[in-house]
Amino acid sequence: MTAVRPVLEVADLSISFGGLKAVDQVSFAVERNRVTTVIGPNGAGKSTLFNLISGALAPHRGHVLLEGRDVTGAPPYRMQAAGLARSFQITSLFFELSVAENLRLAAQVLEPRVKLGLPVGSSAKARTRVQELLSQFKLDEKAGQIVGELSHGDQRRLEIAVALASKPKILLLDEPTQGMSHADTADTAALVRSLSNDVTILLIEHDIGLVMDLSDTIVVMHQGRKIAEGAPHAVRADQAVQTAYFGHA
Repeated sequence: MTAVRPVLEVADLSISFGGLKAVDQVSFAVERNRVTTVIGPNGAGKSTLFNLISGALAPHRGHVLLEGRDVTGAPPYRMQAAGLARSFQITSLFFELSVAENLRLAAQVLEPRVKLGLPVGSSAKARTRVQELLSQFKLDEKAGQIVGELSHGDQRRLEIAVALASKPKILLLDEPTQGMSHADTADTAALVRSLSNDVTILLIEHDIGLVMDLSDTIVVMHQGRKIAEGAPHAVRADQAVQTAYFGHA
């Protein structure tokens, strides 16, 4: 039986800022249709790692492979074309536009480039994708609402929908539940789990309880290095993880 190659492979990834090793020889793989979560104390290097993977930063060392193809240092637009999409820790939407318009702009990437100069009405693929996402994320009744008027929870859900508009192979989510109420956090966790049926997910999350319930694999970082990796129960029992978080084993 032929082994299935991971969607994403990170090998010896490193970057320094002056004398600070922000990400130091980090390696791991993200299996298809699984939820892999990166955790660690503040300043561990999690968001910098995401920037290296997504092309926002070029690593000083190491490689990023997407579906077996070396995409190390490729700019974000090429990473998106290769099948990687990302949301950010700080909500990044067009707040003066409607929900549907935000989705419509993101879905335009599905149209061939020859249609870029044509009227919006000619973009059948983009319109279809918008309707799919409005239904999937239960935003049908809010399609015409200005994004700046949405609740924080709805804005964060919309941002995930926008990231999915391009039909990526892997979705990177940087603290998608940040600032959410307990109810919104639970709803978002259920949403992320359901999305893994269609897309591979790499997640940064600070809510440890949610991480343990949601993740198939957890990667733990501390001071730029990976100190543990494995299933939730194994990571929870790891002495190095307990020391990094609580100062004792």
